[in-house]
Amino acid sequence: MAASWTQATVHVFHETRGSGSVITDQGVVIPFEPSAWEPGALRTMRPGQRLQVLVDPDASPVVVSAMTLVTFPTNG
Repeated sequence: MAASWTQATVHVFHETRGSGSVITDQGVVIPFEPSAWEPGALRTMRPGQRLQVLVDPDASPVVVSAMTLVTFPTNG
């Protein structure tokens, strides 16, 4: 299965490291590194914030590869 955009909620965000995790609407916690959000329009984030996240379910381990605000376009 190819990577796809889905909605998730920020679960944990370590501001000093730029990493954290999101929890999908299905209850799956998925980690992310700074590379997933720094290139986008996000400046920071907070627990509870809704996002669009790009996830490849076939990757091992499963991680968020890109993210943006729910209201921003994802081009796919």
